[in-house]
Amino acid sequence: MTEKQFDPLISPDPANQDWPQSYWASTVNQPPANPLLQGHIQTDVVVIGGGYTGLLTAYYLATEFNVDVCVIEANTVGFGASGRNAGFVLKGSGRLGYSQMAKRWDLDTAKGIYHEFSQAVERVDALISSNNIQCDPQEKGYLKIAHNKQAMEQLKTASSFITQHLGGRAEFLTLEQLKLNYMDHKQAYGALRLDDGFGINPLKLVLGYKQMLENAKVKIFENSCILQWLEEGDKHRLITSHGEITANKVVCAGNAYTPKTFNYRTDEKYLPILSNIIVTEPLSTSELAESGLQTHQVTMDTRVLKYYYRLLPDNRLLLGGRGAITGKDAHNPIYANRLKYALGQCFPSLSNKSITYNWTGWIAAAMDDIPHVYEKDGVGYSLGYCGSGVAFSAQAGYRLAQSLVGQKTPDLPLYRQPLPTFPFARLRRVGQWGYYHYGWLKDKYG
Repeated sequence: MTEKQFDPLISPDPANQDWPQSYWASTVNQPPANPLLQGHIQTDVVVIGGGYTGLLTAYYLATEFNVDVCVIEANTVGFGASGRNAGFVLKGSGRLGYSQMAKRWDLDTAKGIYHEFSQAVERVDALISSNNIQCDPQEKGYLKIAHNKQAMEQLKTASSFITQHLGGRAEFLTLEQLKLNYMDHKQAYGALRLDDGFGINPLKLVLGYKQMLENAKVKIFENSCILQWLEEGDKHRLITSHGEITANKVVCAGNAYTPKTFNYRTDEKYLPILSNIIVTEPLSTSELAESGLQTHQVTMDTRVLKYYYRLLPDNRLLLGGRGAITGKDAHNPIYANRLKYALGQCFPSLSNKSITYNWTGWIAAAMDDIPHVYEKDGVGYSLGYCGSGVAFSAQAGYRLAQSLVGQKTPDLPLYRQPLPTFPFARLRRVGQWGYYHYGWLKDKYG
């Protein structure tokens, strides 16, 4: 059975969507849905979207700031990006490197963003530990694989920049060190290793966050898609098919699952990008030895069109990359076949390994390549994680909560600048098609 495919730039709303047919979904029993919104209720803050960002924003509002808050989810918690991603808890978000940030702004700004990203990883780690979330966290470490000689030199520079200017620790690995201690990657030229990233089961994590909210007596309305958002004076009316909420403040936390026409604050201000993930059958001890895979640390390469992969707790290999441009093409087998081909290029001994899971999900990119966690006049949003939101969503949720109660947040572009509008927004996918072709050529020929 093929799941229904929501397309943010085509579908009028994300209602009536199922859980992904993913590896993650096979590891849990789907909990019964919470009641949908019925009748009319009033609250101080309503959070739209029951993913990582929405749940944690509501959690911090309720538990740290004693705010009356509820969450409204179009489907069930776990249907969107929070239940579909690869489960990489990484120090980073968006597509800019730290030296690029220093050039765009200044070194102090780059340091501030580095600190926020570092704190995001620590925050997720602490939430898992303090709330006993059983989400299968794996060994610490994030490997960034250089796919050519030029990328290898860039990683050496990045390692020095992080160590010398940001106060972090970034270890450059030669190809020999990578092969000896981590993996025999046949397309690698070296790697950069950070010691504080890790992998988790993302669906178990988001369900753990849901349980945290329920323990805090925060209401989560599921299967309650917002059909209309009316702003009447200083109040907001959010109308669903069976009820409505009146609130003083609103948080829009749908990320790439936000419809293209929803609210002027987010309309035409993000590019939804479809990612595709495959998971193999479990690898035997001999297959692991032959492929040279010795680590469960999360791994990503330096291509423009990146591949990302890791061994799962049961020794299946997960590999992800870009998918189709449009939702209607999401299940075209060409995209899974490309990933399987890439797997064979990296680890030739696994080229004939069976693929047992294949699924897709939407991520969101901002025009200026950084996430925006922004609040003004009682309306907040967080958008543009660009595929690295597992960690930063936790920091974003905390900062949104602070902002909504009037606390000062760090003076950084992440929190001070609203999302820029895409020029010629109706042509976003034409530009995406062109970028993919540019990326393919650059990755192939350098």
